[in-house]
Amino acid sequence: MAAGAPRIFVSHLAGVPVFDPVGDQVGRVSDLVAMLRVGRRPPRLLGMVVEVLSRRRVFVPMTRITGVASGQVITTGVVNMRRFERRPTERLVLGELLDRRVTLVESGEEVTVLDIAIQQLPARRDWEIDRVFVRKGKSGVLSRKGETLTVEWSAVTGFSLEEHGQGAENLLATFEKLRPADLANALHHLSPKRRAEVAAALDDDRLADVLEELPEDDQVEILGKLKEERAADVLEAMDPDDAADLLSELPEEDQERLLTLMQPDDAADVRRLLAYEERTAGGLMTTEPIVLRPDATVADALARVRQQDLSPALAAQVYVCRPPDETPTGKYLGTVHFQRLLRDPPFTLVSSIVDSDLPPLGPDTPLPAVTSYLAAYNMVAAPVVDESGSLLGAVTVDDVLDHLLPDDWRETEFHEEGAGHGG
Repeated sequence: MAAGAPRIFVSHLAGVPVFDPVGDQVGRVSDLVAMLRVGRRPPRLLGMVVEVLSRRRVFVPMTRITGVASGQVITTGVVNMRRFERRPTERLVLGELLDRRVTLVESGEEVTVLDIAIQQLPARRDWEIDRVFVRKGKSGVLSRKGETLTVEWSAVTGFSLEEHGQGAENLLATFEKLRPADLANALHHLSPKRRAEVAAALDDDRLADVLEELPEDDQVEILGKLKEERAADVLEAMDPDDAADLLSELPEEDQERLLTLMQPDDAADVRRLLAYEERTAGGLMTTEPIVLRPDATVADALARVRQQDLSPALAAQVYVCRPPDETPTGKYLGTVHFQRLLRDPPFTLVSSIVDSDLPPLGPDTPLPAVTSYLAAYNMVAAPVVDESGSLLGAVTVDDVLDHLLPDDWRETEFHEEGAGHGG
């Protein structure tokens, strides 16, 4: 190796911004691509998978990387925008090599790969995998206290073997700060085997958030590989409308089996949504808007709006109803918009500032009429009320967009036209 050449651990590169020579950001590092070689020769690092601003994943060869330091990657500025497709001889370093069980050549002991170091070859732009950071002992979350050590690539063997039951703990650690949509993008590009392993390692809430951002085929595939009890738990953690959309893709007998395993209250919400036509207000709505009684104050409303797990669209307004507070509620009285809550004193009753002139939607309102409603009234969410005057839920603009875009829009987002990558 070149004297003073930096050794970089790949976990530190996940999500790092990539810049061109003039300082404009090209995208972020999504993964690294390596080619395993025969014998114990260190793998050659071919390049980086970079997610550009359009969320397309493109390949940037290491020959076009001019700097890797200080939390950033610098390129020559020449980037081939064709969509990245992994070739059979290539390995994704983060997606496929971390968490593997490999064997120390000297002792024959099995170890778990925690991280991998890369280093640039002397007087060249070529890079190769240099070291492997491993932990002795059994794999799994409960075995984090085993001895750790960094060894030469040639000191371990087993990377080229097919492994069943590969963990995902360290891969997930590299993606810990990703938004659900970005983690879904990374998950989509893994092999089905790794996708199932990562899904199994995510907690229920995180997996639920990620499933909501995946194409339908991926959702069904992942749900089908979970044990039924866990699949029901994940469906409970999803927004009811998203859970209903996913269940609607399954055969009726599978739907019913999973609904039976869910908590009765959660299952009841999903069953109600499944009863409506998909492209209607009832089929689009969520059953969990912010509902307040008439005697609630502005302070009460703001406390509910501040809840971290609320989407911006649902937090944009509260719905004032007579008891019961859960949907379907008592009589719907009207809406209070977030801006109005900011203008009035905290002790003001919401019933005194409610907007009762805005007509609600009926559950059978077709999608085009829902779209026109949101556009006409400059709304990001709309109340859905039945014939008896009870609030059933709210339609949000993000759910409307999901159904206005082509059916395969998530797939199109992940799979731009063109394929392959150049050297």
